[in-house]
Amino acid sequence: MPPFIHLLRMLALAMTLAFAPAVALAQSADDAFARLNADSFSDTARAIDILVQSAHPNAAVIIEALADGRLLAGGGVVAVKTKEGGFLDAKTGQALAAAPAGVNPVRLNNNVRRVIQGALGGLGLINPDPAKRVAAAEAVFRARDISVLPVLEAAIAKEGNDRARRALREAQAAILIVKTDAPPFDRIAAVDVLRERGDQDALATLRALPGDATPGLKEAQARAISDIEGKLALWRAGQNLWYGLSLGSVLLLAAIGLAITFGVMGVINMAHGEMVMLGAYTTFVVQELIRTHAPYLFDWSLAIALPAAFIVAGAVGIAIERGVIRFLYGRPLETLLATWGISLILQQAVRTAFGPTNREVGAPSFMSGAFELGGLAITWNRLWIIVFAALVFLALLAILKLTPMGLQMRAVTQNRRMASAMGIRTGRIDALTFGLGSGVAGLAGVALSQIDNVSPNLGQSYIIDSFMVVVFGGVGNLWGTLISAMSLGVANKLLEPYAGAVLGKIALLVFIILFIQKRPRGLFALKGRAVEA
Repeated sequence: MPPFIHLLRMLALAMTLAFAPAVALAQSADDAFARLNADSFSDTARAIDILVQSAHPNAAVIIEALADGRLLAGGGVVAVKTKEGGFLDAKTGQALAAAPAGVNPVRLNNNVRRVIQGALGGLGLINPDPAKRVAAAEAVFRARDISVLPVLEAAIAKEGNDRARRALREAQAAILIVKTDAPPFDRIAAVDVLRERGDQDALATLRALPGDATPGLKEAQARAISDIEGKLALWRAGQNLWYGLSLGSVLLLAAIGLAITFGVMGVINMAHGEMVMLGAYTTFVVQELIRTHAPYLFDWSLAIALPAAFIVAGAVGIAIERGVIRFLYGRPLETLLATWGISLILQQAVRTAFGPTNREVGAPSFMSGAFELGGLAITWNRLWIIVFAALVFLALLAILKLTPMGLQMRAVTQNRRMASAMGIRTGRIDALTFGLGSGVAGLAGVALSQIDNVSPNLGQSYIIDSFMVVVFGGVGNLWGTLISAMSLGVANKLLEPYAGAVLGKIALLVFIILFIQKRPRGLFALKGRAVEA
């Protein structure tokens, strides 16, 4: 053979090898676009797989548009409608002047949506951002799309971030569990990976094990499910404990003002819940003013609402004490009826001013969202309410222990006649005490506006629980109120999974009734000549 001919053949072979991947890619892309034009769910799903496996440069744009209903096909043409309203040629990515004639949105069903979810996850596995790789791995974990496995294995091989590598391996394990032709050893290793993950998603994936699994794989599955269920039971108990502490902090805020007024004055104040309601509506008014006149201060709205709510509720409390309560001392039944009537008046006044419907109170940015701590889901608003309840409790302790007003309040609580004989103006202390207790209830309303509906009936939801806390802890004792609120909150949340919310609360009420038969003055009874008389 002449050397010249031999050289030409070698050159032709080299060019064929060089351009073969490009030719294969073009053929794969043409097949994918032809399938998208077929208007068949199975063809659409197969087209997605082809685009991902062939690493088409527009694969991400096409699949995202398909997921959003922006992918158009018809007459051999595939176009993408952009979010801005323009149009692109799906094959080339070039802009089009208008939508091609005869195209319609590519139809989806649940199976195609699952394939899309897995494909988007597969495309995100090679993203430079580790956080996005983790999110993509989670998407693949949920979709369990077997076609993404080669891309996933390649991503694991070159992954350098520990968190991303763990997420990728968990996604690989989720796929191997349902891949019936995978080697048994690999599937058993996948079970171990899912057991280490140990959450509800891992449990659901393990339960999706096909029925043709080998006995060894089924045994590994049973052990993993048992371990995860035990771990999840512990986390559920911890979550209920957290909910109990959260509820306890709410009860503490709602009851601590009542503990002061009830302890010092002996008044059964049925309007205490309406002081909480006034605090919540004050928060609403403050936020509305900020939205209208200074929206840039919205994150400070609660800080502004706190003193405003304290002043509004405290002023209303002093007005109630000076206008009604001071004429009824020593007549508990009359004070109960009078304050109940006042609560109805306040509710109707708020309905008239703001309407009967719920009002929206927004959450500042630092109180929005949640984070996970192990297996616990902790919301920022509940966490801040616990912190706020602790600060209010410490502030009241400081007032009672370190200020002249606190000393006089304790003197009136322990022996009113002796305090009056020593020159303490007991009427003034009564008014200030009622105002302080009402103001603290207003602060509780600011906190409750973040977790409950702001409506005229807001206070009625907490008045009975507040009396339960005060009576159980010991009338007028702040430490007793703290321990009582936390105990009842935790007990309530621990009982709910077994007895339900209503029966759980009934059980606690029965317990408190039996308890006060033995200790009528509660956990921590006040001491003093007048108290003990």
